[in-house]
Parts: sequence; structure tokens; C-alpha cells
Amino acid sequence: MSEVKLSAAPRTEFGKGAARRLRRAHQVPAVIYGHGTDPVHVSLPGHETMLALKQNNALLSLDIEGTATLTLPKAVQRDAIRGFIEHVDLLIVRRGEKVTVDVAVQIVGDSAPGTLLESSLTSLSVEVEATNIPQLIPVDVQGAEAGTLIHAGDVVLPEGATLVTDAEALVVQVTSASVEMAPAEGAEGAEA
Repeated sequence: MSEVKLSAAPRTEFGKGAARRLRRAHQVPAVIYGHGTDPVHVSLPGHETMLALKQNNALLSLDIEGTATLTLPKAVQRDAIRGFIEHVDLLIVRRGEKVTVDVAVQIVGDSAPGTLLESSLTSLSVEVEATNIPQLIPVDVQGAEAGTLIHAGDVVLPEGATLVTDAEALVVQVTSASVEMAPAEGAEGAEA
């Protein structure tokens, strides 16, 4: 995954009024913390931040008055109606450091004819280097027959990733598409 570079400005005003003024100026209030440092309050450019956070686990390289800080979004608060970003909590990471993140599962291929796929997990928790977070984890179901169960431990992870999710957790189940319905007892007597 590539880094998204954003410039951030330190914030000196706090509270609802200050946050509203920032949002009206198309800025997003944010807090950077982690690695035992004091929290740093910054404002981020609104449009660029929204575009950067469209991808999961976006790695943000922030330029704060000439100092580069590598971060991952920890929490993103959005307006419930309009959907714009109200606030972002960012976690400091270092190159080479391993982090635990949830990565979306992507079903690849088609199961055998006459079967249905039932997806139980939409993401897997993995431990990876902060600068090498995969966008998706593919799960191959090509030709899978009815009764096939794919557990988290069966999924082939990208190089350098370690599974954190329970290995026995069910990711995908393949079932038969034709399920015969037994007639109800009352229905048989009505037909006779």
C-alpha cells in the first residue's frame, strides 16, 4: 500500500466552536497519539483527507510544520446524515513496525454448479508491517463443492501477514442450492 501525503497544521483552539469553525473552513480536526508521546491536535485538509480515507487502513504521512509523521487511522467520526468527516484519531506507526488491522475478504472464483456461497466473515484480523498492509485478502472458492467449509486458518495470507483471527472461525461455507422442502402434515390431508 502506498502512503498518502497530507499537510497538517497544529491546532491551538479546542471545543465544539473551534471544531465547527475548522469544518466550515473545509478542515478536519484530528488527534495524533501513540508510542508514549503526548497527543498532538492538528487540522487536516478536508477533501484530501476524505479521499485518503476511502481506502481501508490508509497509511497517512503527515507533514506537520516540516516534520513527517507516519500514521494509521484509528477512529473516524462521520456526520450521520451528510457523511462528511467530523474528526479523526490517528495512531503513530514506524516503518518496519507490526500492527494489527482488519483486512477485507474478497471471494474469488465460482463454486461448483448448483451450490450457494454463504460468507460468514467479511474481514480477517492480521498482523503485518505498517508499510505493507494488504487492501484485500483473496479467498479462492473455484469449483468448491457443497459441504465445503473454509476456515480462517485455511486462507492463504499475503506474504509477511500473520493471522490474528481465530483459525477455526468460519469464513465461507458452500451449500447445495436445491433444498427439498418436506410437505407440511396439514397440507397432505387437504389435498386428499
